[in-house]
Amino acid sequence: MLNKVVLIGRLTRDPELRSTPNNVSVATFTVAVDRNYTNQQGEREADFIPIVVWRNLAETCGKYLTKGRLVAVSGRMQVRSYEGNDGQRRYVTEVVADEVQFLERSANTGGTPSGAPGGGYPQSSGKGAPDAGGFSPLEGEDDELPF
Repeated sequence: MLNKVVLIGRLTRDPELRSTPNNVSVATFTVAVDRNYTNQQGEREADFIPIVVWRNLAETCGKYLTKGRLVAVSGRMQVRSYEGNDGQRRYVTEVVADEVQFLERSANTGGTPSGAPGGGYPQSSGKGAPDAGGFSPLEGEDDELPF
């Protein structure tokens, strides 16, 4: 079986960071993902996808992400249910992320989040803090570039 989701979109609000009773960090946020087509009025519509991240990744997202930031999220689709206060069964569909990559510089910190390596483009997986994603800054003249 395969359950893999990959999304690129913008946060609709700041992440909400909480802890479980066992002190496990969990963050939730929503990503707006544009559709590939326009509606009859010529406007582009979007889907609003709820995202859940756990542990170190939740702490990283809570620390560095803000409303409007462009991110790539990969993980799995999860459907869960619960009984509402009115006794009705409710269903929630969400993406449980195991990787979140920050795709643009943070505007409010001059480019690089405090303590984040990678020139303002921290990338993170469930394994811990952001890293440079394999990229390092190029130094020297533009005419030295191989392309």
